[in-house]
Amino acid sequence: MIALRPRRVAAIVLRQAFLLRGSPARVLPLFAWVAIDIVLWGFITKYLNAVASPGFNFVPLLLGAVLLWDFFARVMQGVTMAFFEDVWSRNLLNVFATPITTGEYVSGLVLSGVLTSTIGLAVMIVLAAAAFGLSFVGYGVAIVPALLILFLFGIALGILGCAIVLRLGPAAEWLIWPIPAVLSPFVGVFYPISTLPHWMQAVSWLLAPSYVFEAMRALTAGRAVSWPALGCGALLALSTIVLAGWVFARVYRRVVRTGLVARYSAETVS
Repeated sequence: MIALRPRRVAAIVLRQAFLLRGSPARVLPLFAWVAIDIVLWGFITKYLNAVASPGFNFVPLLLGAVLLWDFFARVMQGVTMAFFEDVWSRNLLNVFATPITTGEYVSGLVLSGVLTSTIGLAVMIVLAAAAFGLSFVGYGVAIVPALLILFLFGIALGILGCAIVLRLGPAAEWLIWPIPAVLSPFVGVFYPISTLPHWMQAVSWLLAPSYVFEAMRALTAGRAVSWPALGCGALLALSTIVLAGWVFARVYRRVVRTGLVARYSAETVS
């Protein structure tokens, strides 16, 4: 196994940092969309609290779910956006012509995603707490593995998204953006998995975020968290990362062997 060289990984992160520093248009989306989501769902929860039975609080149930799901989406998009920057600037061939390995390149994308998603998470937490009184303290220590599982799963899907675009070309970018929306009905962001049809439930239990949202709903309902279930979610998230890395490596070898990477253009879809 070839060891990762930290300086090469840092070079990928530094490139993303220079892009952000030189373009306010890239910085604004890091927190603007999540802020809009928190404000919109925050007022929805306030309205539901006003019309619901006294004593029931929709803030941790709905607004908390929105915050967690937005965090997952930001992690995934942080990885894919770092990759898309190289796609849009026609820089992929330059990157892969260097001695950098696929592991180092993907690690740089992941670290870039970590940094950008951390900004989004901080904005969401501050805004949700200041404007709508949402506090993670009520979730207890269970929030730590919950965020970790969503973080790992977001990284995995981000890497898979990069592999799809690398194989199919820039025109396949539209396949990546809807992924969080497509997955949300299966993972039960706003409702228990038990409300889904049996075939959807079978899919749900193969997705790590399902265990997170079931655990968070149990907490808001005053029930105990199933730690074995969260452990299963963590194992699934780690397995998804391993699978994503394997897929990316195979796709990379294919596009290099067939010469697809050299003909990379906006019209490449096969």
